[in-house]
Amino acid sequence: MERTGCVVAGGGPAGMMLGLLLARAGVQVTVLEKHGDFLRDFRGDTVHASTIRLIDELGLGPEFRRLPQSRLQNLAFPVPGAGEVTVGDFGAMRPPYNYVAMMPQWDFLTFLAAAAAREPTFTLLMEHAVTGLMRDGGKVTGVRYSTADGSTGSLAADLVVACDGRHSLLRQHAGLVPKVFPVPFDIWWFRLPRDSSEGVGVSGVVPTLGTGEALVSLFRDDYFQLGYLAFKGEARRIENEGVEGFRRRIAGLRPDLADRTDALRSLEDLRRLDVRVDRLRRWYTAGLLCIGDAAHAMSPVGGVGINLAIQDAVAAAEALAPALLRGRVGGRDLAKVVRRRRMPAVVVQTAQRIIHRALLVPVLRGKRLGAPRPLLFLVRHVPATRRVAPRLIAFGPRPEHAPAFARRPERPSPTTDPLNWSP
Repeated sequence: MERTGCVVAGGGPAGMMLGLLLARAGVQVTVLEKHGDFLRDFRGDTVHASTIRLIDELGLGPEFRRLPQSRLQNLAFPVPGAGEVTVGDFGAMRPPYNYVAMMPQWDFLTFLAAAAAREPTFTLLMEHAVTGLMRDGGKVTGVRYSTADGSTGSLAADLVVACDGRHSLLRQHAGLVPKVFPVPFDIWWFRLPRDSSEGVGVSGVVPTLGTGEALVSLFRDDYFQLGYLAFKGEARRIENEGVEGFRRRIAGLRPDLADRTDALRSLEDLRRLDVRVDRLRRWYTAGLLCIGDAAHAMSPVGGVGINLAIQDAVAAAEALAPALLRGRVGGRDLAKVVRRRRMPAVVVQTAQRIIHRALLVPVLRGKRLGAPRPLLFLVRHVPATRRVAPRLIAFGPRPEHAPAFARRPERPSPTTDPLNWSP
């Protein structure tokens, strides 16, 4: 039977960062990713200031900054009849970490894979889908997996870390049940073409609020990425209206985009995100730890889910690397990670749920077309308020620093494809 020190299930931001950090500690770590590449639309595309600082501490800053990206520098809300009001200015924070980078997630994951592949104890297995847990008595001792060609196998490990997302298979198999908080809306993601003359990069995000619906938009190189928000259960109405009805709704919200809505050829061009907010009561069992969305699924509000997942990975690597090098990971080691990371998850989820109730739900019910008056008063008359939201989004509560064992001098970027380096 194959064996490694740590199995990481899932090659998303948390899994790839954890694999990189543990490998830099000298831990034998294997990341299993079920897809053959990282090219998937409408994933979180934000790299937050605390993550950029972490990348610098890892010696990867120059390589990261050569990747195609734009900068998110402010957050604003529309005010009916009065334009918009800025509720957060990232640019007011101390440079060089005074922005959120926007880049396709596949570029970011490929970048992390390339950095991790330089470490001799790191293995990335693409097209390896984790299908279950191996156990010895009450302890998890590894995973079972299947490959793209239909073959199956098993991989023993001193620790399994579930980074397999909000619908985590491993947490289900481990019997770890999350507490679910009600979220009344879903998001339909889609893209529309953008001409190069229509601005460069992302300077800010201003949602468009309608009666019973809302729209957010982000710049990409040659297209807009848009998210249509509506109450859960609206999927049937969207299906009944068809693509023509959806085009009319988008044109009504954004008349400036009406000339290109025919790029939506059918409802197949939409990707519905089932918005969830949940949190495990217990993040671990003997031999298994859940982090990122597998431990606490986040709302897309603020785009902070990726940042929290990466911070989880940093805390996990720092706490668990010594135990993994000894070959003995106990409950106290796993509990240390949870003690460190539970508070940030609770704080952010609480803030998101407040925003849901105070802003999004009234908008979707047609009771409000702009930001709440108390919020507008604060951002206009209490300048410190405008520094709270950017700080919470860009760094989050309790941001993590790179462990000493993972820090390296800056180096130029490689030219080899990391996905071809794995056995």
